[in-house]
Amino acid sequence: MNARRSAALITLVTAGLLVYPAKAQEAAPALSSPAQQTPIPPQTVPAPQGTAQEPGQGFEPNEIRAWSMLTDAAKPGQSAHDRVQAMAALGTMGNDERAARLIEEGMTGKDYDVRIAAILAAGLTRNPKLGPALARMLDDDNPEVAYTAAITLWKMHDYSGEDLLIAAALGDRKVKPGLIKASKHKAVTDMHNPKTLALIGINASAGFFLGPFGVGLKAIEYADKPNGAAVARAEAVAQLARQHNDEVHAVLIEALTDYEPAVRAAAAKGLGRWTDAETERQMLPMFGDNKLAVRLTAAASYLRAAEHLTTPDAADCDVP
Repeated sequence: MNARRSAALITLVTAGLLVYPAKAQEAAPALSSPAQQTPIPPQTVPAPQGTAQEPGQGFEPNEIRAWSMLTDAAKPGQSAHDRVQAMAALGTMGNDERAARLIEEGMTGKDYDVRIAAILAAGLTRNPKLGPALARMLDDDNPEVAYTAAITLWKMHDYSGEDLLIAAALGDRKVKPGLIKASKHKAVTDMHNPKTLALIGINASAGFFLGPFGVGLKAIEYADKPNGAAVARAEAVAQLARQHNDEVHAVLIEALTDYEPAVRAAAAKGLGRWTDAETERQMLPMFGDNKLAVRLTAAASYLRAAEHLTTPDAADCDVP
C-alpha cells in the first residue's frame, strides 16, 4: 500500500465514511465455539466525491473493515473495556503510523487503565516516534501511570524516568544522603508510599506487564477473567509462535477455533508473524468472533499480513 493510498484509507475510516458499526460486531451470539461471519468478497470501493481516483486505486474492503474495528474500539467515548483491548491489538503493529496515532490518543484517556494500556502498547511497538508522548506520561497525575511510563521508556533505552524507578526501588526506606538523585517528576513522592507500590504490584501480577503477550492478556482478563488453565495454554501458544515453522503454523491455525478466547487471541496474534495471503485468509473468519479481544487481535494480524508490516515480535522469531 503506497503512502497516498494509506492516508486516504485512514481518512475514510476515521471520518466514519466507511465504518462497520460496533453494535453489529457485538451482536454475534455466544456459542460453545467462536461465532463467525462470512468475509466480504474483494471489490473496489469508490473514492470520496471530489477526489480523483487513479487507475487501479481502490480499497480492499476487508482492510477497511479491520481498520474500522480498531479505530471504533480505540476512539474516545468508548468504554475502558473496549479501549484497553484496542490498545492491546494496536501494540502488535510495530511502527505503523496509524496505529501510533491511536495509541497516542489512548494516552490521553480519562480512565487510567486505558492510559496504562496505551503506554504498554507503545512499548510493545518499540516505535521511537512515541517517545515524546511517553515522556509526557511521566508527569501523569496517577502514580501507576507514571511508573508504567518510566518502566516502558527504560526498556526503550530512554532513562528520563530514572528518578521514579530509583524511588520505587528504595521504597520507604531511609537511605544515605545523595543516593536519591534530584527528583524531576511529581510521582516520586508517591513511590515511597507502600500502598501505592502495592497497587502497582497488583496490576503487574494481574497481567498488565506479564502474560502471553504483555498487555494483550490483561485486555482479555479485563473482560473475561479467564481461568488459570486458559492463561497457561495461551502462554504455551504464544511461546510456540516464536518458532516460525510449518508445524507451529498448523498448531496456531488449530488454536483459532479453541473454546477459550485467550487461546484464540494468542493464536491470532502469533499468526500475524506470517505476513502472507494464507494469514489474511485465516484471520477473516475471526472478524466475527464473539469476543472483542479476539476480533481486534485478528484485525491487527490481518493488517500486518496485508500491509507486510515489520513488527518487533516478528524479528524475535526463530526461523529455521
